Amino acid sequence: MITSLAQRIYEKRLRRALAVVQRHVAIVTDGNRRWARQMGYADARTGHRHGAAHLERVLGWCDEVGISCVTVYAASADNLRKRAAGEVGHLLRLIEEACRERLARPSSPWSVRTAGRIDMLPDSTRLALKEVGEATLDRPSTLTVALGYDGREEVVEAVRRRLAEAAALGESASSLAERFAPDDIDVHLYTSGLPDPDLVIRTSGEQRMSGFLLWQSAFSELYFCDVYWPGFRKVDFLRALRAYAGRMGAATD
Repeated sequence: MITSLAQRIYEKRLRRALAVVQRHVAIVTDGNRRWARQMGYADARTGHRHGAAHLERVLGWCDEVGISCVTVYAASADNLRKRAAGEVGHLLRLIEEACRERLARPSSPWSVRTAGRIDMLPDSTRLALKEVGEATLDRPSTLTVALGYDGREEVVEAVRRRLAEAAALGESASSLAERFAPDDIDVHLYTSGLPDPDLVIRTSGEQRMSGFLLWQSAFSELYFCDVYWPGFRKVDFLRALRAYAGRMGAATD
């Protein structure tokens, strides 16, 4: 009881320290399997279930502090290719369940979109993502689920689309090359129309991007948290925002 009260007081102090409210926070939700092992579960897939349920809680924290754009790294293209079929199938079923039972809930403020190789997903997962996207289209905040995602593949695909667009208009490659600019890539990314992330948080203690939003995070602040994703607490979240606010304050001094 005393610990819980002390934590609430500390959280209030952290919230008061947040002078800068971010538009877009991206999260690498890493460590589900290691969390399950740490907690003594025999089946590491239990970590995925707890991780999927935890997302709704974290989105609530984002809503509380005025963050209206969140991108979560659910699974990379490499994960889908190399992980055991049973584990991948279990993860995708959890995503389908979350789409239909949590994210599509009328009380949720989050519009859901997807970033990644949708063609890598089974029909049932594609249908669930399509349904939740259509059902939440007009909601005020945006949740992007990066699934079957690879940042380098995204940039390559964006360039291909721009070249194909130019060819369809009869423009030569040399003419396009003369005026090619970052905006030519921006408009063809999976995240087209969204602001670049202000802050990228990675849980689990790993300190690398793993191909996540490589183009979009060129000027983002990075925050690495030592706890595994299902154990990521509100106090950890607020500390990440405080660190961001502190860096932004230092940058303007």
